[in-house]
Amino acid sequence: MISRREFLQASAAASVIVGAAGFGNWSRLAAQQALTQDQLLAFEDFGNVTLVHLTDVHAQLRPIWFREPEVNLGVGEARGRPPHLTGAEFLKAFNIAPGTPEAYALTHEDFVALGRAYGRMGGMDRVATVVKAIRAARPEAIVLDGGDTWHGSMTSFLTKGQDMVNVMSALGVEAMTSHWEWTFGSARVNEIVEALPFPFLGANIFDAEWDEPAFEPYAVFERGGTRVAVIGQAFPYMPIANPKWMFPEYAFGIREERMQQVVDEVRADGAELVVCLSHNGFDVDHKMASRVRGIDVILTGHTHDAIPEPVVVGETILIASGSHGKFVSRVDLQVESGRMTGFRHRLIPVFSDVIAPDPEMAALIEAERAPFRDQLEEVIGTTETLLYRRGNFNGTWDDLICEAIRAERDAEIALSPGVRWGATLMPGDPITREDIHNVTTMTYGQVYRTEMTGETLKAVLEDVADNLFNPDPYYQQGGDMVRVGGLGFTIDIGKPIGERIGGLHLTDSGEALDPARSYVVAGWASVNEGTEGPQIWDVVEAHVRKVGTVRLTPSASVTVTGT
Repeated sequence: MISRREFLQASAAASVIVGAAGFGNWSRLAAQQALTQDQLLAFEDFGNVTLVHLTDVHAQLRPIWFREPEVNLGVGEARGRPPHLTGAEFLKAFNIAPGTPEAYALTHEDFVALGRAYGRMGGMDRVATVVKAIRAARPEAIVLDGGDTWHGSMTSFLTKGQDMVNVMSALGVEAMTSHWEWTFGSARVNEIVEALPFPFLGANIFDAEWDEPAFEPYAVFERGGTRVAVIGQAFPYMPIANPKWMFPEYAFGIREERMQQVVDEVRADGAELVVCLSHNGFDVDHKMASRVRGIDVILTGHTHDAIPEPVVVGETILIASGSHGKFVSRVDLQVESGRMTGFRHRLIPVFSDVIAPDPEMAALIEAERAPFRDQLEEVIGTTETLLYRRGNFNGTWDDLICEAIRAERDAEIALSPGVRWGATLMPGDPITREDIHNVTTMTYGQVYRTEMTGETLKAVLEDVADNLFNPDPYYQQGGDMVRVGGLGFTIDIGKPIGERIGGLHLTDSGEALDPARSYVVAGWASVNEGTEGPQIWDVVEAHVRKVGTVRLTPSASVTVTGT
């Protein structure tokens, strides 16, 4: 007799075939340059429940360039498995032909050339077209937002997230969870939540004083004759990765036992399908899926992974839908006799030159941008270099930011956070104020200037490295390595904490860092309350104005071993 796990694995294989009906044809379509909207949205309806998932939009209302990572290293059990495959290895693992639209959407390979051929991706007006098309076929589809939605652009910063609240409400989102939303502060979050037309879920968000659940843990939907429970899981490391003083009333955490309790509760209440709408990060969700019983689907977010096939863990499927509005996931499920018995999945690429903008959403986006248009579109400089961020170590955007910090703050060493959000710019593109905000905007962007000893700098790097490369996913926070300017080092990702970082030196002189000497260090995104200094976007803008045209060689100051 076939086990349920074996059945799901077989169903996953079927899902790949269904996906291939759209993705697999792309190699032929690429040769003809003949992508069409109908082909991108093609899907053979299946089962009785449909989920639509998007996550980590980071307030990108318009189409953008976004280069996927060149380096995404896994450690421990995650080593060498998705999403820790990039470039040619990724293409080989998923049987994707180089040079196709799929290769462009999902990897960094030949990014500039393929970008010129296939254009920008995303745009919430195009996402609206995708969602409406799915709902036309499946009127009861449940549209879910995985969080990191209200943050990441100049307009979201200036409106305190209201532009994205308005857009997601118009999109017809039916539940969301959260992460960067909290950096607007607990008062603003609660103000928005009170007016939201859909639930703001967080089974793991507790009142810090009373240790009691503080937000709705789940929402229940009756769809396709099926009782569906959607459990929200907010980013668990809020007080560590982001400023705790902005939301002191709340405690977070993975809370695995709590998740099991909530799953058991909704099952006892008659839920036939249990969905976890998560912002844990892929590797954390992979581990949680292996330990919590009764979750059918985890819609994972936070780590920005785009995986064209579901990943089966025991009796749970993990769906990773990318970031910045590049993709929308559609998942059709067959639920019968109180259990999920099969599924089909499609990671829909949102090619903005192929998918027509939805007129109503396009009008709303223009209305949201109109009060700020002159500020947004002012050209500050140009770039001859591909400016990108995403990857475990420095990208060229980070190099530019560090260069600006050192120059404008007269520092020997610059530190910049390893955040994963931020759009790409192509060689030859103008750099607008909006572009700078897309990689810097946040509510604690002051650029500090201080002194640190060589010993302290090593400790900082060791701490961040452990957040990224601890072999236990429950100790990973899901960002990338801190970016550095004026500083070089080696990192052995296979070593334990305290032993990963070596070879620290100043890149200008080659001089080894002295553990006892103090160095002038400038950086931004400090989680400490009361940090003083100019805003990072103003620092970068001032530097770009002086430079005029940006020309950079990708940094080679970090040497990685132990892979």
